[in-house]
Amino acid sequence: MAHQNRVDPCGDFHAVPQRGTLMGNRGILHDEEQRICRSHRHQNWVTCRLDFKDRKRAVMAPGRYTELFFLDEATAFAAGHRPCAECRRARYREFTEAWLRAHGVPTSPRPLPQLIDRTLHAARITRSGEKPVFEAAVESLPDGTIFRSGANILLLWDRRQWQWSFNGYHAQPQPTTGPVTVLTPQPLLAVFEQGFTPRVHPSAM
Repeated sequence: MAHQNRVDPCGDFHAVPQRGTLMGNRGILHDEEQRICRSHRHQNWVTCRLDFKDRKRAVMAPGRYTELFFLDEATAFAAGHRPCAECRRARYREFTEAWLRAHGVPTSPRPLPQLIDRTLHAARITRSGEKPVFEAAVESLPDGTIFRSGANILLLWDRRQWQWSFNGYHAQPQPTTGPVTVLTPQPLLAVFEQGFTPRVHPSAM
């Protein structure tokens, strides 16, 4: 039976067979019976490679961080995660360079990852556990943005719209126009606009 650790663009957890292309971490979220019982334990929400230096892990082991899984990088960004600085070092550097172009060089003495995580945390989840969203014209959004239109969750990619699912993407037969509900946090859209483009599942290629 699949664990309830597959994450959708809203940041919600699901028990589905599909694992996706990236793993993520928000701390220890599960109990001794491998049930998810909290949304996060810290602000350092990262996405990791599925394999790294032949390390092996038992999924949802007692006392170990909860392994989360995402369809692709666009999905992980929509849920509020950023690249891991260890196992995805090159991608992390690309991301932080674009972040600095978008948001400027910080004046705080805090390390840059902490400042990024603090900014993202305010944009990805409220104190009551809800996901902040905002309205924008779909025509104004950069590639890699995930948004909601009616009951559909859609990816904007290569100026086309793709219906999101845990199995992958399907082309939207009737593209949405005008205002939509954006799921990707605003600070990340600013990064996308600086030339950092999320990687997407092959089904949208």
